[in-house]
Amino acid sequence: MTGLLLTVPETGPGLVRELTGDQLAGLLTVPDLVRLTPAAGGRWRLRGNQKAGLVRLRTPSGGTVQLHLRPKLPVRDLLFLLSYSSDDPWRPEPVDAAESDELLPAVADLLARTARRTLDTGVMHGYRTVEEDLPLIRGRIRTADQLRRVGLPLPVAVRYDDHTPDIAENRVLLTALRLAARLPGVPVRTRQALHHLAGRLSGVRPLRPGAPLPHWTPNRLNSRYTRVLRLAELVLSARSVQPEGGSSVTAEGFLLHLPDVFERFLTTALGDVLARRGVRCAGQEGHHRLDEARRVRLRPDIVLYRASRPVSVIDAKYVFLDRAAPSTGHLGQLLGYCTALGLPHGHLVYAATTQDGPTDHVIRRSGITVTAHTLDLALPPAGLLSAVADLADRITATAADTRPEAPRGAS
Repeated sequence: MTGLLLTVPETGPGLVRELTGDQLAGLLTVPDLVRLTPAAGGRWRLRGNQKAGLVRLRTPSGGTVQLHLRPKLPVRDLLFLLSYSSDDPWRPEPVDAAESDELLPAVADLLARTARRTLDTGVMHGYRTVEEDLPLIRGRIRTADQLRRVGLPLPVAVRYDDHTPDIAENRVLLTALRLAARLPGVPVRTRQALHHLAGRLSGVRPLRPGAPLPHWTPNRLNSRYTRVLRLAELVLSARSVQPEGGSSVTAEGFLLHLPDVFERFLTTALGDVLARRGVRCAGQEGHHRLDEARRVRLRPDIVLYRASRPVSVIDAKYVFLDRAAPSTGHLGQLLGYCTALGLPHGHLVYAATTQDGPTDHVIRRSGITVTAHTLDLALPPAGLLSAVADLADRITATAADTRPEAPRGAS
């Protein structure tokens, strides 16, 4: 079995390599991992495509192509975006020098450290409804099942609530710990820590491979688990890659879609600031429609609500704004959101730009303004959160008025 290792930076001209037909076929199983274009001399140019991580793909002949996709952000800054949670504010922690340039080992180490802090306060238990046949009565008898039986009255069909660690939160965490311990490139010390932490979840069943993640809802009882579960879900969601319009392709490694990382961070960080002002952030809502017949679906990145009424809409763009104005496509997208929501003002938030300060773009014959903002992700954590607070100030200053209309005839 032959293998090819390619390191592709997120930005820049990329790299030019000779590829066999078999290696090219392996890369094309997931065409959006990197951007492939022909180069001189029959070679191929590979450039980044807003993804980061390490992925090992199989070729038709049984070989492998391993892609190391390097993010433009330093790993420490990217870890901050991944791990930030309003429920558990960021606590700066050292990343070992040997791991500081590698995303996958750093994520595995972050998961291990966060899981250790969580489990040091004890493994969470919860109640789970169990139905089984017992030689004694426990809980409630399943009357319908019991009456269908003939002969001996034992065993008894019962239903009861069991206080157990085998709950959704622990199943997600256990599965992520075991998966992270198997990923390539994870240091032995981190791998051992992950195995040790998984062993502390005794009595918990791991999820079946490919099974959907069980639903859990953040609440007062599981609040100390929130941060580690977000990381666990991140690791589990990166266990396979999905070609657009196709079926999932199993990949060994860890893959981040960086626009999603930016959007999740922005939703969480803005929501934390705006909640103190009576404004709620809702991300990726799918019930909005553009047309009166409700056939054209819209899914804005973030909709802001006050008193259950939309007051603003935001679209997160993980791209450089290297021109005088946003693209027609970006402006048109916000115009559609504002029109459907009945809002006079919408906002584009770019991850980086060459411009200074926000810029307003008044759309002709619509009465709608779209403001383009910038957010420098290379700022240190405190500076980035301060920039998010400033962004929240600018957005709420233009939010629609949600005060109820006065009754007709009122003075």
